[in-house]
Amino acid sequence: MSNAKDIVHQFLLQVRSGRHPERAGDFMADRVRAHQVVSEAPAVVERTPKEYTEHVQEMLDAYGSFTLTVDELIAEGDRVYARWTQHGRHIGPVDHHQPTGAPVTAMTSAVYRVENGLIVEYWIQIDRQGITAQLHRRATEH
Repeated sequence: MSNAKDIVHQFLLQVRSGRHPERAGDFMADRVRAHQVVSEAPAVVERTPKEYTEHVQEMLDAYGSFTLTVDELIAEGDRVYARWTQHGRHIGPVDHHQPTGAPVTAMTSAVYRVENGLIVEYWIQIDRQGITAQLHRRATEH
């Protein structure tokens, strides 16, 4: 992998997808600044590859073996914009919602900054309200 776009694409397909979360260290620096772009409470956390692996495992515990489709990748210099759609099933507790087994779709976008062949920083936006609405709707159906 030689360029930022390829690195981010493979990171999404291999790690973020839940296929090989243990490979986070192949794509991420030792410490990555993760900007959680949440309109009501933006936050910046630092994640190690090990912590990111655990984060993906939490998603697998909540949504099972989900599919992740990369819808768009745009690169300029050291920045890569990615937009993806994730489909899973609600198999584990999420916030205060107990598992329903119902399908859940998440739409997400992020900008990754790559330095020396590794992701060093990213800004991520997840349609949290859309996920919450799906979980609430499915919970009231069961």
